[in-house]
Amino acid sequence: MTKYDYLVVGAGLFGATFAYEAAKRGEKVKVIEKRDHIAGNIYTKEVDGIQVHQYGAHIFHTSNKEIWNYINQFAEFNRYTNSPVANYKGQMYNLPFNMNTFSEMWGVRTPAEALAKINEQRQEMAGKEPKNLEEQAISLIGRDIYEKLIKGYTEKQWGQKATELPAFIIRRLPVRLTYDNNYFNDLYQGIPIGGYTQIVEKMLDSELIDVETGVDFFDQKDDYLANYPKVVFTGMIDQFFDYQLGELQYRSLRFETEEKNVGNYQGNAVINYTDAETPYTRIIEHKHFEFGKGDKDKTIITREYPADWHRGDEPYYPVNNQQNNELYKKYAQLAAEKANNVIFGGRLGQYRYYNMDQVLHAALVAVNKEFK
Repeated sequence: MTKYDYLVVGAGLFGATFAYEAAKRGEKVKVIEKRDHIAGNIYTKEVDGIQVHQYGAHIFHTSNKEIWNYINQFAEFNRYTNSPVANYKGQMYNLPFNMNTFSEMWGVRTPAEALAKINEQRQEMAGKEPKNLEEQAISLIGRDIYEKLIKGYTEKQWGQKATELPAFIIRRLPVRLTYDNNYFNDLYQGIPIGGYTQIVEKMLDSELIDVETGVDFFDQKDDYLANYPKVVFTGMIDQFFDYQLGELQYRSLRFETEEKNVGNYQGNAVINYTDAETPYTRIIEHKHFEFGKGDKDKTIITREYPADWHRGDEPYYPVNNQQNNELYKKYAQLAAEKANNVIFGGRLGQYRYYNMDQVLHAALVAVNKEFK
């Protein structure tokens, strides 16, 4: 066996960034990936001249200039602005909640009118500390918007009642008193021209990096741990330890992608379906991520269905409630005691609901710690 300095388990953004930085420092790296392709959940592939986001919409956004400059080494980004639209029983509302939303919902025209209406609706929670997501949402935005645009979507996404979900989840939703449909507040935002896969390809393109796809770490876990001095593991931390402290919770997703013989199916990259009855949470039309690209007579759409996670399913993100976070801390402690030659990384290894810029930052933190 060739002498490697590192085994990286998982060729997603965390694993690829670590491998790239290690190789830059002269380290020899073996990367293994369970799927039959690299790039993890940011994987894109071209169909009909359209970059299809295989595992759901990925929009890179950050306020960290260092991270923005770092990712721009590997691709040129367009100026795509995330501006989703919500469909509630056939009624269309702009997201994030802004003056367009309030105007459509209540017929208000000015920020003062909108604010008065929001404050009137928030009175329901006056003087109360929100104990769950439903109460938090009502305290922020009132019942009308909560019932039409938050409740059904969020319950589908998490597979739990809004009254059972922690309040903090909803803090990710911006509220704006402007006619601006830009979802994110970040300074930098865009999508790589030509898709995301090229970024990971370039990261892994080194004589010091060998990549193998279709390989499951757990088929030969003991051999890998015995034969490699250091392992970077980006899978589920509880699975690594054979679930010995119990099972952490994750959410899964299911994607149904189809080609349509029309040039423009829905007029927007992302439309959320916010009623409880529609089984999918959103429809993505991929050609709108890159302006003017793709076959003018065809389009690719993806319906995204949330799913409960069971062992053997693909985990997409952690369920960061108090119970799971406390169990994760115990696993992190176990890792420090029993696996000090293993670096755990990414959404699953660090049990964090990371955005892409946060994954990149976490990987660079791990690199700096390892090679200080």
